[in-house]
Amino acid sequence: MAALAPPSTAAALVIGNELLSGKVEEANVHVLARTLRGLGVELRRVVIILDDVDEIAREVAALSKSHDWVFTSGGVGPTHDDVTVMGVAKAFGVAAVEEPRLAKMLRDHYKERCTEGHLRMALVPEGATLESSDEIRWPTIRFENVWLMPGVPEIFRMKLPVVVGRIGSGTSYVSRAVFTKMDEGDLKPLLDAIVARFPDVGVGSYPKWQDPTYRTKLTFDGRDPARVDEARDAFVALLPEGEPQRTE
Repeated sequence: MAALAPPSTAAALVIGNELLSGKVEEANVHVLARTLRGLGVELRRVVIILDDVDEIAREVAALSKSHDWVFTSGGVGPTHDDVTVMGVAKAFGVAAVEEPRLAKMLRDHYKERCTEGHLRMALVPEGATLESSDEIRWPTIRFENVWLMPGVPEIFRMKLPVVVGRIGSGTSYVSRAVFTKMDEGDLKPLLDAIVARFPDVGVGSYPKWQDPTYRTKLTFDGRDPARVDEARDAFVALLPEGEPQRTE
């Protein structure tokens, strides 16, 4: 089998004072990472920053150059601290402008209750693309390789199918697991041997406390299922009699 091409890469820029102050628990990176892995995209970096236009601009400018895709989370609502659009616009040297389609949708939705605050949600970096689908009509803003995603977890998840439809599916990652009652210290030489033999397979070790069924979970990840299975099976063959407790 021919070697797989390197995976596309992504970064997440999570924005919100409430996250860094502990008022709100971040909940979007986990689901984003799992979605991207299904598309064969590797999430390589996550940055959490305050609601600050200049800081957003600096991070977006850097991340958009070093990754194939960037996903911002948060700061696209109607209030004073929703400044992600302005930050992304500044990163690319364009203005933040009212997008007519978004403005009409907001006016149609809120009708006589529509305020200037509501219309702040019609701002986009000038030249942005509005991504939507037949099922998800409310657009998601994308500027070049940067997706401006909402911070509210329910809405973030609702918009992910649009991302999937736009990016398309590459060679997805697969993951296998082995559960043992051995300590990580005892497992290390076995894992070192597998890591050296299978450099194309990501190997992880995760201890578990106060679980009677296992003590350490080992994972084997990659985009070539045959290689992942081979790495897992080679590791299992190194285990002493009575191990593993189970495999997945």
